[in-house]
Amino acid sequence: MPMKRIVAIVMLCCLLPLGALAAQPPKAKKMPAKRTAVAKPTKKAAAPHKKAGNGAFIVISKKDLNLRVYSRDSVLLAQYPACLSKNKGDKQRKGDMKTPESPAGKPFKITAIQDASTWKHDFKDGRGNILAYGHWFLRLETPGHSGIGIHGSTNNESSVPGRASEGCIRLRDADIITLKEKYAYVGMPVIIKSESQGLFPWEKK
Repeated sequence: MPMKRIVAIVMLCCLLPLGALAAQPPKAKKMPAKRTAVAKPTKKAAAPHKKAGNGAFIVISKKDLNLRVYSRDSVLLAQYPACLSKNKGDKQRKGDMKTPESPAGKPFKITAIQDASTWKHDFKDGRGNILAYGHWFLRLETPGHSGIGIHGSTNNESSVPGRASEGCIRLRDADIITLKEKYAYVGMPVIIKSESQGLFPWEKK
């Protein structure tokens, strides 16, 4: 075989793999996988705030002229000086200037918590119709009597503690706000003792 032909065959054999490789389609580039948007978990709504004294009850002492707040386990939570009625004894009728006393085992209850910041009253003492109830009026369910509640003492703060009301229970303006904000709730039991009644046995602990 002529030398030139042999060289041609060798060169052809060497070139064939290169051509074959060149003929192959380029490898597809790997595209990054698309990220699927993941919804962020929504924050749970905060649980409604519970008052520190929720489930608590109130004891009002005519003898000691104070209002005490106790937990459901009879632990003293707060104490405020109070002004009670001008006249002593259990309320019998409207206008007798007496604070009603709750029967044994049957406490009164708070039926409404009302904004009394604009309420006025004429005490017939020459001052006219003046702001008199502080910011809040905690209305009490007192069977047989209406209009009795626990309230502030705007324009009458010097009467607390003492005996000067027409039947309601007066606290200092700052104290009625604290009582409402921290402890009071509709349905809260309220015990009002007589003048002769001292501490309950569990109050002495």
